[in-house]
Amino acid sequence: MKLSPKEKSIAFSVLLYIVAAIIAFLIWKFADWTSIGRNFFDIEVMKDMFPKVITVGAKNTIIYTALSFALGLFFALVLAMMRLSKNFAFRTFAVVYIELFRGLPALITLIFVGFGIPIAFGWSIPGGVLGAGSLGLALVAGAYMAETIRAGIEAVPKGQAEAARSIGMSRFQTMVTIILPQAFRIIIPPLTNELVLLIKDTSLFFILGSTPMSKELTKFSRDFMSFERNPTPLTVAAIMYLLITLPLTFLVRRLEKSAAKAK
Repeated sequence: MKLSPKEKSIAFSVLLYIVAAIIAFLIWKFADWTSIGRNFFDIEVMKDMFPKVITVGAKNTIIYTALSFALGLFFALVLAMMRLSKNFAFRTFAVVYIELFRGLPALITLIFVGFGIPIAFGWSIPGGVLGAGSLGLALVAGAYMAETIRAGIEAVPKGQAEAARSIGMSRFQTMVTIILPQAFRIIIPPLTNELVLLIKDTSLFFILGSTPMSKELTKFSRDFMSFERNPTPLTVAAIMYLLITLPLTFLVRRLEKSAAKAK
């Protein structure tokens, strides 16, 4: 008997639930819960981490993310404008930049900004870890967000720009007051996704070194794990990351649903 596409989807979902239930049962039955609790959920170790895991680790992660995102968004906006420009030199520069920084690992960019530039030119990026790390991530994020912004601008009906120009608005006025506001409404979900990625990418800041008060969540938890000789700090860091990122991913889903309904 041939199943309809809907019946196949239901059967596949049921199969997934069965497999998940079997895996959950096997984990519950055979896992060494005493060892897991002692090594990953040690309450005393967790207590020792507070409040610094919030006032230092989480705070720095949020600060690094916010600055990286703000700088990256600025770079992205400039690059998107250059990418759409009729000037060949501007378009070429934007394409080369975007392809370069989308092709390089973020870690390489951070090392280049944090160590390559000081070695080559004898001066460091102002702001220490905050300045060098945020600039490094912003260079990478800007390349990705530039393509997102460009796609958003191109998704706005061309008639919008033509109507604005027909009533005497300049190209700049049209872009700022008509095109960009509509484009940003379209691209808010992917930009929010980029923000979530940046939150996790701040864990790469460890490569630039740190002081006791400049550690982000991953560095803070790794150092605490080495001191306690217990992996519980990694569990705490994972929970803190989830507390920061899950509301954002929920927001992305809501925005995507709203955008779909608007269509």
